[in-house]
Amino acid sequence: MSDTSAPPASPADFDRANPLRPDAVRVTGTTRRGRECELIDNSGDGLPLGELEAILAALVREGRFGFAAVSPPGGATLDPTGGQSAHIQVAGKLYRLLVRRYQARIEPF
Repeated sequence: MSDTSAPPASPADFDRANPLRPDAVRVTGTTRRGRECELIDNSGDGLPLGELEAILAALVREGRFGFAAVSPPGGATLDPTGGQSAHIQVAGKLYRLLVRRYQARIEPF
């Protein structure tokens, strides 16, 4: 995964700008600490379930879920609601991957 710019200021801002599609696919899992986590394919492209499960497993293995306060680029403060964002490629197409606490979302560009 390659780093991209920081996600919107708050989860509510992001959710308003990117509502879940009616055909969004959810894949659930468990973190290394036993907490439920999920990956939501909100791309509308019907990504293969096996690919989604592999992405979720990689996120869990890399410890990407949970509380992770981040500092905005150039900032000197921590934002406990902040998340991580990256680009991922699935079946030759590029998508945004956004991770906040115990939820990851795949979004189209």
